[in-house]
Amino acid sequence: MATLYTQQSSNIRKTWILMTFFFVVIIFLGWGFSYIYDNQVILYGAVLFSIIMNFVSFWYSDKIALATAGARPATREEFFDLYTVTENLAITAGLPMPKIFVINDSVPNAFATGRNKEHAAIAVTAGLLRDLNRTELEGVIAHELSHVGNRDILLSTVVVVLVGFIALISDMFLRMSFWGGGSRDREEGNLGIVVMLLGVIFSILSPIIATIIQLAISRKREFLADASGALLTRYPEGLASALEKISKFSAPMQHANNATAHLYISNPFGAKGTKGMAKLFMTHPPVEERIAALRNM
Repeated sequence: MATLYTQQSSNIRKTWILMTFFFVVIIFLGWGFSYIYDNQVILYGAVLFSIIMNFVSFWYSDKIALATAGARPATREEFFDLYTVTENLAITAGLPMPKIFVINDSVPNAFATGRNKEHAAIAVTAGLLRDLNRTELEGVIAHELSHVGNRDILLSTVVVVLVGFIALISDMFLRMSFWGGGSRDREEGNLGIVVMLLGVIFSILSPIIATIIQLAISRKREFLADASGALLTRYPEGLASALEKISKFSAPMQHANNATAHLYISNPFGAKGTKGMAKLFMTHPPVEERIAALRNM
């Protein structure tokens, strides 16, 4: 059965597959634009762009995720309980002490990020520190440290950048399709209309594609992190109680967005992220199932 650390090689492999997929997609789009506009510079630019974005997603995606969330560094003096809980659990898990950040948001939530255990960070909201007792806080931090140990953070954080740029590229594709004007458009007549339609279709499908990529990293990783976190604290009820409190908040987080939603321990969009069509594309398993699994351990 999968436990702490057993998913490391699998997540590393998935990360390289995802980055390769992004590389191929960007080059393919670059080739399409270079053909339509009869300009090979576009293709060369796409190759360079895909290389740069893969580099950025690997080395800087954690900083991008933290900045997107509005997180600030947490000092030991200001957040003593948070710091000592994380320090103690990191020692128990055999992990280096991660950097700690706090998000000024009243909605209780948390996430882990970073490219490896030596460069990991955990961010929690002010609401989480306000509403959870120490035992519940230990459960949440143990869950996030389990993501660090399992190397979930590398895969999840890379997804933040690549999924975000899929949406950006689709928007660029749509705008270029509408404005058109390529030499091949003028020479081949209806080709511009076809390209415009493809741009519209791509723009409509890109958010769905991005969400599918997020789901491809598997909702099961949340169950695994829950179980692994409970093993660290030896007290499943702590995390179960924390999840109950977190799930009671229906309001979305201030900086909630689709690119980073899968990072958090709970859906940052609140109640609207679990209703209607949104339920089909939830990046987290239902909280009720997670709580039941913990209490049945």
